[in-house]
Amino acid sequence: MIELKTTAEIDALREAGRIVARALHAVREHATIGTTLRELDELAHTTITDAGAQPVFLGYRPTWAPTPFPGTICASVNDAIVHGIPNGQRLADGDLVSIDCGARLQGWVGDAAITFSVGTARPEDTLLHETTAQALADGIAAAQPGARIGDISRAIGVVGRSAGYGIPDPLGGHGVGRDMHEAPFVPNDGPAGRGTPLRPGLVLAIEPMFLAGGRDDIRTADDGWTVLTGDGSRAAHVEHTIAITDDGPRVLTLP
Repeated sequence: MIELKTTAEIDALREAGRIVARALHAVREHATIGTTLRELDELAHTTITDAGAQPVFLGYRPTWAPTPFPGTICASVNDAIVHGIPNGQRLADGDLVSIDCGARLQGWVGDAAITFSVGTARPEDTLLHETTAQALADGIAAAQPGARIGDISRAIGVVGRSAGYGIPDPLGGHGVGRDMHEAPFVPNDGPAGRGTPLRPGLVLAIEPMFLAGGRDDIRTADDGWTVLTGDGSRAAHVEHTIAITDDGPRVLTLP
């Protein structure tokens, strides 16, 4: 069931989104060579709770998960695409890091993700990240009232496929509201003009994930959570929560 949000509810989602943006900014600033993923997680947790919100990921357990998720953020490094567990791993020079973060404020959820390099960035990583960010921008631009989910998918897919990157079919965006994952699913590739109509009040997380090796296959690590590229190549993941409005898409997870 797809639930359309009122203007007041979208404003409430925006406040949750600000907190997520603040946590991601803090993590990005603190992520230097030698920093552990657990330290980044603790910083995000403090940032969220000090703002009066609650981490959404912590303790989350979908039906397929072997255990509840143990962190406030998903910290995915190099060949990890999403759902990386923030453990004691120390960041190394040249690591490519994707951080996904969610917060709930007064019952409403914000969800966003960033990708960045630690220390000296590899040129190919910079291109991967910048291309993924461009796909996010194009996907948001396609989220116009009267369009369809497929128009977002097509906009993202054109960017990724043109660059020769892989796009894993099972992973994509989703509705957001009182729950972190609501209907509808938002694929990162596919034909335009299909899927759920985009009506004012629909709130979506749009999140391109591109795989540098060009293959679409993925695998799950032994921890049961971390999703890895099938060929060991690097991955990038960026995300914003947006609302469809009469005036076009409104990004809710900006600072």
